[in-house]
Amino acid sequence: MKTAILTPMTLAVAMLAAPASAQDVIRHPIPNSNFPIARAVEIPGDATVVYLSGAVPSVIDDTAEPGSAGAYGDTEAQTVSVLEAIEGTLADLDLTMADVFKMQVFLVAPEEGGMDFAGFMDGYTQFFGTDEQPELPVRSVFEVAGLANPAWLVEIEVTAVRPQE
Repeated sequence: MKTAILTPMTLAVAMLAAPASAQDVIRHPIPNSNFPIARAVEIPGDATVVYLSGAVPSVIDDTAEPGSAGAYGDTEAQTVSVLEAIEGTLADLDLTMADVFKMQVFLVAPEEGGMDFAGFMDGYTQFFGTDEQPELPVRSVFEVAGLANPAWLVEIEVTAVRPQE
């Protein structure tokens, strides 16, 4: 009788002590929506969380006037540039975009008024919610008055979880 009681208890302790894996991250979709963000994400308590500093766009047109908006492109181009930089940083840390579970986006409104959310989404959906990379982070998007360089329209910071083996 004691063996029957100890075996489930031993299994429960072993399960609690087991390291987290990518399968332990739970992403809750927005009900009845195909909008490409998660409603919530649950990270196991023993997971390693990795915080990346905000990333900003790279120059995409060397022929444009240095420091000009043309050198960095529009909101979509800057979003792609920033997400490529984040993808590179993650790769350096042995992580991928699928490991990103939280994103904060800072968008500067172009002079014609209002942030270019559609341009941001056009860039974002090249990296998240695709057939190749279906994992969605929770996300917030903020319109800000400006960034460190007046030509930058996009800054993104992400938080990732390191899958345990």
